[in-house]
Amino acid sequence: MVSKSETPATNAFTRDQLIPLVTRLREPRRFIQALVGPRQVGKTTLARQAASRCHGPVQMASADLAGPADRVWLEQQWEAARVAMRTAGTSGLLILDEIQKIPQWSAAVKALWDADTASGIQLHTLILGSSPMLMQQGLVESLAGRFEVIRVPHWSFAEMREAFGWSVEQYIYFGGYPGAASLIGDEARWRAYINDSLIETTVSRDILLMTRVDKPALLRRTFDLACRYSGQILSYQKMLGQLQDAGNTTTLAHYIDLLHGAGFVAGLQKFCGQSVRQRASSPKLQVLNTALVSALQPLSFQQAVADHHYWGHLVESAVGAH
Repeated sequence: MVSKSETPATNAFTRDQLIPLVTRLREPRRFIQALVGPRQVGKTTLARQAASRCHGPVQMASADLAGPADRVWLEQQWEAARVAMRTAGTSGLLILDEIQKIPQWSAAVKALWDADTASGIQLHTLILGSSPMLMQQGLVESLAGRFEVIRVPHWSFAEMREAFGWSVEQYIYFGGYPGAASLIGDEARWRAYINDSLIETTVSRDILLMTRVDKPALLRRTFDLACRYSGQILSYQKMLGQLQDAGNTTTLAHYIDLLHGAGFVAGLQKFCGQSVRQRASSPKLQVLNTALVSALQPLSFQQAVADHHYWGHLVESAVGAH
């Protein structure tokens, strides 16, 4: 069993994704269930809440805490869940967190799942991952026809208001990360948490370690640029002018796609009936959580609200993220 830092409010609060997840886990074993979403949006909490509402033994393990997790580790966790299920004489549930950290995880899961199917073993399987892009890649490569996806997005204003009593101004500035909600009284500490525990962790562990990036420094600068110009249309040529050693527009577009896959920023293309013109258009940069913008700039909450020009851009980014 694993443990991650959670606040009492996030433990007690239930998101809309819980009901369909519990419904599927209570059904006869049919598909692998996959919770996919960025870091710190409550996937692990959601999995625990679902497990507490299901009957039978639960085996939960995280590849993020297992050191160099590999296929042998995965097989050990799977067998432990089988043993617990046979001992209890009922169906069981296996929850695997940060599954994308295991090399070639999808092929291993396919082999174990198919073996259970052939043997009639009623072991439900729930997999979680903090890199939507890498999770989707693994699911499509080997597990076609064997899985269902439940996407877990950033928290909405309604959820942050209900869980923490936030005003709309607080949500626009501090964004939708529930784990950081208890820190907003100390803005320096909140900003350090967002930068160190979310941004740096996601870039270093979910992107650079899992995907080939020839220019890591350029990836980070692209992220900073996207946050600074969120809500604005910026051509790739203008981006090249803002960045040193930027290479070409293809590299920038690729890095924006990587950041999008990590749940950070997106490059929205112009709406057009012709796909060729749409792909050739300049992207509108859009952060997916306004906490990323606030954490990278020096303005405090009160200063940001008082700066009408800046606040207008932040409001636009919050609306775009929603």
